Amino acid sequence: MERKLVAIVLVIAGFLLLSNFFSLQFSKTQIIFLNVSSNRTIEKRFAQIYLPAVSSEGKGVVTTLTVEALPGDGKVLVNINQLLFWVDTQQSIQIAKKVAQDYTKLDLSKYDLIYSIETNASLVEGPSAGAAITIATIAALENKTLNKSVMITGTINPDGSIGPVGGITAKAAAAKDIGAKLFLVPEGQGTYINYLPVKKCQQVGPLTYCVIEYKPQKVDISREVGIQVKEVSRIEDALKYFF
Repeated sequence: MERKLVAIVLVIAGFLLLSNFFSLQFSKTQIIFLNVSSNRTIEKRFAQIYLPAVSSEGKGVVTTLTVEALPGDGKVLVNINQLLFWVDTQQSIQIAKKVAQDYTKLDLSKYDLIYSIETNASLVEGPSAGAAITIATIAALENKTLNKSVMITGTINPDGSIGPVGGITAKAAAAKDIGAKLFLVPEGQGTYINYLPVKKCQQVGPLTYCVIEYKPQKVDISREVGIQVKEVSRIEDALKYFF
């Protein structure tokens, strides 16, 4: 009887030891699995942003840029009607990609980026869309939705700084027309100098001599157009308003 009890105790002890062993092994497997799955990857994502531009008639226009990010091997693809536009724009896209990689810390050699413009691409100036392209690329990579009430114009430099562009007033007016509440511009371009003609005359005997002089006047674009305008010098500054 005592031998049977001892045998039963040994069997139970052995069972407990085996259970503990397998429990530890299973626990280790789970830890390894979680560690592997913690690697930062992305599935297909996209972001949209409005691009302000100036038409050949000098009027402000707005089009939409869509950026898709998906696992791949570092290709940059474009989906528009006018390829000549992208000859001028491809440098801005490459710079935007570099800045986006520096900001997100993602290895973009493992992802493909697809850029699409839904309307007439010839209206968009490649360099002046650089900042917007960068912001949309970052948003796509981080799977974030951009604030549609904010728009931006400006070039993008490899160090993430935003450079000057033309047509600010026309672009700001176009942004206001589609309902934007905030228009971001490069540093120093929230105002401009307008030279107003002033006629000065002088009576000399029976004759009157007149000359036209031009008086400089500082114009605030925000007041002139009726939309809030803010200056930004770096892409990080601009992102605060979009996210």
